[in-house]
Amino acid sequence: MPEGHTVHRIANSFNELFAGKKLTVDSPQGRFTASAKLISNRKLTKAWAIGKQMFLDFDNDQTLRIHLGIYGKWRFVKLKNEELPEVQGQVRARFFTNKDMADLRGPTICELIEPEELAKIENRLGPDPLNPDDGSQFKRFQRNISGSKAAIGLLLMNQDVVAGIGNVYRAEILYRARINPHVPGNLLTPKQIRELWKDSVQLLALGVIHGVMLTRDGFLDEDPGKPERHHVYKRNGEPCRKCKTNIVLEVMAGRKLYSCPKCQK
Repeated sequence: MPEGHTVHRIANSFNELFAGKKLTVDSPQGRFTASAKLISNRKLTKAWAIGKQMFLDFDNDQTLRIHLGIYGKWRFVKLKNEELPEVQGQVRARFFTNKDMADLRGPTICELIEPEELAKIENRLGPDPLNPDDGSQFKRFQRNISGSKAAIGLLLMNQDVVAGIGNVYRAEILYRARINPHVPGNLLTPKQIRELWKDSVQLLALGVIHGVMLTRDGFLDEDPGKPERHHVYKRNGEPCRKCKTNIVLEVMAGRKLYSCPKCQK
């Protein structure tokens, strides 16, 4: 499942290609046909994201909510002579102008939502490290973590606690903070919680810029032929880059979790 930086990159691409333009929208698969008619030939005013969910606002006050889930994918195509390419696979929705096209396949959610429903989703989702913060987003994060007895390794994966962090960032952020994944949120110090937020903001922003999850400082200066950009993720059985203790793999709430037993006591 794409983590938050990927969804924000897609929203950025939508804004670059389609914002301020009238979009033709259809549903080759047929499952989105009725809703597509409500937004086709309308102007896209803005694409934006909260965590792993993207929203498309149109000039008739319609908002399209998209969650890729595990299997969802986007395909962007630059059109030649205004000719649309053949449909590949089960395309739920196709968005296009005379120059550009975006196909959406296999999303978990692709639905038009009313303003009341949008407000409920915004209120339910946790703060997104990639969205502008006047300090209130961090305070929400702080409350969500310090007010819970759940393990921090679970809290960082809960989209109602913080939006956009997935399995890779969870493992890497906790390693960089030298925090054991099993420590309850309410036992973390205010300094630790602040550092988790600051690191999330920094790492996800790098992901948006470069299109990959970079969690090792200085990685961009290394040999590009050796993509060793993580500290612990998928490195179980290999030595920790700092203490040489083997990285361990366990399962937490059905998801694989990587950590260093020495650095993250």
